[in-house]
Amino acid sequence: MSEAHTFHPTVLREYDIRGIVGKTLTPADARAVGRSFGTVVVRKGGKTVCVGYDGRLSSPELEEALVEGLVSTGLHVLRIGLGPTPMLYFATRDREAAAGIMITGSHNPPDYNGIKMMLGKGPVYGQQILELGTMAAKADWEQGQGSSEKIDVQDEYVARLLKDYDGTRDLKIAWDAGNGASGEILRRLTAKLPGTHVLLFDEIDGNFPNHHPDPTVEANLVDLKKAVAEHGCDIGIGFDGDGDRIGAIDHKGRVVWGDQLVALYAADVLKSHPGATIIADVKASQALFDEIAKHGGNPLMWKTGHSLLKAKMAETGSPLAGEMSGHIFFADKWYGFDDALYCGVRLAGLVSKLNTTLADLRDGLPDMVNTPETRFQIDEERKFAVVEEVKGRVKASGAKVNDIDGVRVTTDDGWWLLRASNTQDVLVARAESYSQDGLERLKNALIEQLVASGLSAPSFEGGGSH
Repeated sequence: MSEAHTFHPTVLREYDIRGIVGKTLTPADARAVGRSFGTVVVRKGGKTVCVGYDGRLSSPELEEALVEGLVSTGLHVLRIGLGPTPMLYFATRDREAAAGIMITGSHNPPDYNGIKMMLGKGPVYGQQILELGTMAAKADWEQGQGSSEKIDVQDEYVARLLKDYDGTRDLKIAWDAGNGASGEILRRLTAKLPGTHVLLFDEIDGNFPNHHPDPTVEANLVDLKKAVAEHGCDIGIGFDGDGDRIGAIDHKGRVVWGDQLVALYAADVLKSHPGATIIADVKASQALFDEIAKHGGNPLMWKTGHSLLKAKMAETGSPLAGEMSGHIFFADKWYGFDDALYCGVRLAGLVSKLNTTLADLRDGLPDMVNTPETRFQIDEERKFAVVEEVKGRVKASGAKVNDIDGVRVTTDDGWWLLRASNTQDVLVARAESYSQDGLERLKNALIEQLVASGLSAPSFEGGGSH
């Protein structure tokens, strides 16, 4: 049982473990993760681990192998079954387990899958993930006689989600689960949530037959927009494949982006946490940081990545953090992890109690003109080097640079950003301005830098207001 294991070099990522099923990620990999991570837990004195899985076709088989690996280290495994990632985070906290592991491919294509981990109350990322590979290569594993049992936490989780609903009037809401892992929980939640609810694609199906479950891509929100219009809904809420990222639509059919949602939540949270630090990632709109300050909060710009933001929240005692990508974290009344179902409940409560519309709330935010997040392919070996080259040149030119995560350059027109993705062989670019002319100047400045590093210019689609 103790032969060493080597992972495919692309699988151990910055925030999680991810690969193509049957090619770069197999049940043998899941078993080895169970043995390595189980060993880490045992050596820290842990005894119990919660395990869950999403709706992908490959998830049950990977979960089986993972549990086998964990049990071989002497741990007791609580198997919560199929559901969204935040339900696994909830179960781990609720049952006071030493750790939690989720088999999920998140919003990746159907042939992908992966593993997200938490140790104690915090995320496992970066060096900790690489360490699992080192342990597996040496077969540095604890041996023990563990056990496992199946538990059902669905009703407890739904009850906890409902507890913080503070709406005062009924709304009509369209929800799009995208055939992802949130479907069953969404049915139970909306059966008890006040108001009228229209559910789309709540059947869990790992083939994702209707649309790709990524609510940050506007093309995936077409059905939700249609449902909002047809049923005369107040708001539309969409989830990604594993239920930790939210997308929203107002009654006029416009997208309310992740950073705009954080701005709306921040105004509410700061009423009960005056002066608190609210965190957002480097891709977020300047309007968000300005809104946080306007409502008396302390805005903090931080690195992109759900694990990094969670860690920063714990360090600063922040009640709220969020990413452009729709990962939003409430530590106000909640546990500090990203839960799109919980964010949906809070959004419904907010719109209901303020006796307004989501559209009006959105229109109350400063109107910025920006590019969508533009991702373009680059050689894995080259991506970080290009960012360093650009950083060197813009700093030498005396520009105002934030280099916490890539390069974010601020000018009188607004700002542009270039950063390397931690999970894919892509560079990510974005620009935002107060005017269309300003946006063109920012895009040209960014393109100039890319060309100087020998790359062809990306095509920035659109340039809509946001």
